[in-house]
Amino acid sequence: ERKRFYQNVSISQGEGGFEINLDHRKLKTPQARLFTVPSEALAIAVATEWDSQKDTIKFYTMHLTTLCNTALDNPTQRNKTQLIRAAVKFLETDTVCYRVEEPPALAELQKNEWDPVVAWAEKRYNVTIGSSTSILGPNIPASTKETFVSHLASYNMWALQGIEFVITQLKSLILSMSLIDRHITVEKAVLLSRLEEEYQIRRWGNVEWAHDYDLCELRARTAAGTLFVHLCSESSTVKHKLLQD
Repeated sequence: ERKRFYQNVSISQGEGGFEINLDHRKLKTPQARLFTVPSEALAIAVATEWDSQKDTIKFYTMHLTTLCNTALDNPTQRNKTQLIRAAVKFLETDTVCYRVEEPPALAELQKNEWDPVVAWAEKRYNVTIGSSTSILGPNIPASTKETFVSHLASYNMWALQGIEFVITQLKSLILSMSLIDRHITVEKAVLLSRLEEEYQIRRWGNVEWAHDYDLCELRARTAAGTLFVHLCSESSTVKHKLLQD
C-alpha cells in the first residue's frame, strides 16, 4: 500500500486513446509507458478505481488497472496466437470436465450443476466436450480446440488478456466463455468453479471469515475480468450505457 498522493482523478483523450490524470500527472504503467486505454468507458472504470481509494492506495483491489498494465506492458511478451493457445489449453484440465465417483452426493451435484453448462457450450459452439472421472480427464477432440481457437481469434489483444485472467480465476474455459457470453452470472460462475469446496463447507461447516473472504475476492476478480473483456471488445453502446448509469 502507498499513501494517496492525489486529490482529483480525471480522464482525457490523447493521440493513443484515453488517459488517466491524477491531479496534473498522467498515469504511467510499471514499465513507465503512458497509461492509455482504447475506450472511454474503460477509462472511466479505471478512474473510478483510483478515485475510490481512501488514505492509502490498495493496489490489490484495483483489478482493472492491473489488467490494463498487463495489456500495455505485456510482461510475458506473448503475441495473440500464444494468448489464444494458452487459453484453449485450459480445456485439457477444465474444472467442469473432471468428475468424481465418490462420494455419490458430490458426483450427483457435479452432474446436476455442471452438465447443463457443458451442454450449453457444446450447442453454442457446435463442439463435443464431454466429461470424465479418469485422472487423465476427458479426451477433447482436436476439432473442438480449433473451434475455440477460431472463436477467440475474434477478440482483440486487450480482451484476450481479460479472458485469460477470468479463465485463471475459474480454472475453466467453459465457465469463462459461458460468463463472457452472458449465459451465466458472475455469482453462478464462481459457485460452479467452487462446487467441491462449497459441498465440503455445507458438510463440515464454514471457517469463519476465511471462506467468505476467498469467495468475495474471487467474485471481485472474476467480475473485473469480465467487465474488462466487455469494455475492450464491445461497441459504443456499452460506453453510453455506462456514462448514463
